[in-house]
Amino acid sequence: MKTKLLVLTLLAAGMQMQRSAATEKAAAPKPLVQIAILLDTSNSMDGLIEQAKGQLWKICNEFIKAKQKSVAPEVQVALYEYGKSSLSGESGWIRRIQPLTTDLDKISEELFALKTNGGEEFCGWVIKNAVNELDWSPRSDVYKVIFIAGNEPFTQGPVNYAEACKAAINKGIIVNTIHCGTEAEGINGKWKDGATIADGKYFVIDHNRAVVSIEAPQDREIARLGEELNKTYVAYGAKGKAGAERQKGQDANVAALAPASGAVVQRAIAKASANYQNSSWDLVDAAKDEKFEVSKLKSEELPAEMQKMNAADRKTFIDKKAKERSEVQAKIQKLTAGRDQYVAQRTKEAVTIGTLDTAVISAVHEQGAKRNLVFK
Repeated sequence: MKTKLLVLTLLAAGMQMQRSAATEKAAAPKPLVQIAILLDTSNSMDGLIEQAKGQLWKICNEFIKAKQKSVAPEVQVALYEYGKSSLSGESGWIRRIQPLTTDLDKISEELFALKTNGGEEFCGWVIKNAVNELDWSPRSDVYKVIFIAGNEPFTQGPVNYAEACKAAINKGIIVNTIHCGTEAEGINGKWKDGATIADGKYFVIDHNRAVVSIEAPQDREIARLGEELNKTYVAYGAKGKAGAERQKGQDANVAALAPASGAVVQRAIAKASANYQNSSWDLVDAAKDEKFEVSKLKSEELPAEMQKMNAADRKTFIDKKAKERSEVQAKIQKLTAGRDQYVAQRTKEAVTIGTLDTAVISAVHEQGAKRNLVFK
């Protein structure tokens, strides 16, 4: 009898452990990356803004290749500008343009809207604002990072840069500094010191250099498929029209950049990834959430072609668009794999140039690894 009781007890304990393990696995939060970009928009920084416009998609695409415990991370990006005289002096000539968001089209739209103007560049103040204002995750496994770029001394302004950087790293937020000028000027201006305090890296870039990407044989087809993806989006609700127009607007913006920047291809690659997510205005993305019910939408919230459909036909329509999107994305991903191999080989032969994208990507790989992010 005692033996039977022991066996039953062990079996029950084993089942409980299995249930606990399953619950723990189900409850495990998705990997997350949080990036705040702080850009100097004073008079001399037009070149920096141009690099940011063209290389946003390339930077975000690095995380397509990343995994944490075999799961791809969600990427959130925030954007600040500082140092422009048309901003409020009372707020330190600083503006939070976008809080942490997964809406990469919105970040791109705001980058293209930036204008430069002379002003005071208060690095400590803008770092302090980013640390205190943004919704940073408390999790220790999240790669949380600030990239601040500019050319004036890091010491300017009433907020002590060292204290701001200490406050950042105390919250697990790394600060990387990108000085637009000579290395000696950056060191003397304390840009390197700021990075050192916050466990970051110090970079020197030529912000006036035009970024030239390596052109690959797959690029033209990737760009064409990127345009095809737009046909699979189904705008709905109050945000639908604006979201669809923003998507087309950012396609046009990157297309207007110098072809050598490679921005059109990088944007197409991003649109084929899980990080390009538009559930707030697109029915196909929204329907991926099991809690979302298209039946709860009013007829006038749907696109014209869906308004007269019954519930079954609406579901079929969305499923068809989802299938089309998945097929186009798969084609882009296959082409991208071949492109990556080609570019990797050509990169070995190329001379590394100090631009915004090379600085950010270098830091992301090294620092992300410390948060168990594995890059392909």
